[in-house]
Amino acid sequence: MLLSPVPMHIPDGFLSVLVSVVFWALSVVGVGYALKRVNEDLGERQVPIMGVLAAAIFAGQMLNFSVTGGTSGHLLGAALATIVLGPWAAVLVMTSVVGIQAVVFQDGGLLALGANIFNMSIVGVAVSYFTYKSMQRLLQQLVKDQPWSIPVSGFVAGWVSIFIAALACALQLALSGSSPANVAIPAMSGIHALIGIGEGLITAGALAFILAAQRDLLQPAAAPVGSHRAVWVGGLVIAVLLAILSPLASAHPDGLEWVAEQRGFLDLAQEPLYEIIPDYVLPGIGNEALATILAGVIGVGLVLAATLAVAYVRRRVQSVEV
Repeated sequence: MLLSPVPMHIPDGFLSVLVSVVFWALSVVGVGYALKRVNEDLGERQVPIMGVLAAAIFAGQMLNFSVTGGTSGHLLGAALATIVLGPWAAVLVMTSVVGIQAVVFQDGGLLALGANIFNMSIVGVAVSYFTYKSMQRLLQQLVKDQPWSIPVSGFVAGWVSIFIAALACALQLALSGSSPANVAIPAMSGIHALIGIGEGLITAGALAFILAAQRDLLQPAAAPVGSHRAVWVGGLVIAVLLAILSPLASAHPDGLEWVAEQRGFLDLAQEPLYEIIPDYVLPGIGNEALATILAGVIGVGLVLAATLAVAYVRRRVQSVEV
């Protein structure tokens, strides 16, 4: 049976106005700081890779996978973006993805968008960066320059990023009074410990593929500008293919929705103020599978364009400052 992806992020109503505003402020500061520091990551050839990776992460997030007990998980992508692009560019990539999902697809509330960006873009990237670097240092001491150390480190970073982002969400729910901390934290951490295994495997698999196909993609200074055109094209093809496969996504509720249903606060979710492409289904198309595919392809294009626009503007500002 072909289905549309289920919504994945915190909706309006789960968090109090005060908590939402606080995390909006924290996210504005965090993303603004990433914009300031992104020049450390952002060479000329990284700009297209940012766009392609953002598009692939968006499409990959549409493919919810079944976990256990009638729930599902989905790719976060923060660890993969951090390892490939560096932390500052990764924050911008994840913010573009989460922002487009909220504004265009009504996945996550607008008031809750600051919290979603904080959890997935800032916490997800920061945790991924420090976990990956720590694992690389440890494995370097143990096994020296074994190529498999990169996917192994990526697996651990992917798992930890999901787990800690889920804990951040649980704390926000507790601070908002939606669910007590002694309920929200065990529930969110338990299911996301399982979802994190899927995140880790996807991250490790993607890194193993990159190592086999284009190893210098993980070494920004190792290749000349223009040497990754095949990667850009291939990445876009993969993103579109993932969007085409999106009707195969699991229809089970994702980890947050499952916890909300089990713990009795799902009714707090508010309807969105407007709808453009709600629930990743393009309106006016009778065939739901086709409507989902078209929505995914549109999303891939929007995320690609938004990420490239941010990156190119930042590069332009940098050149003027110099």
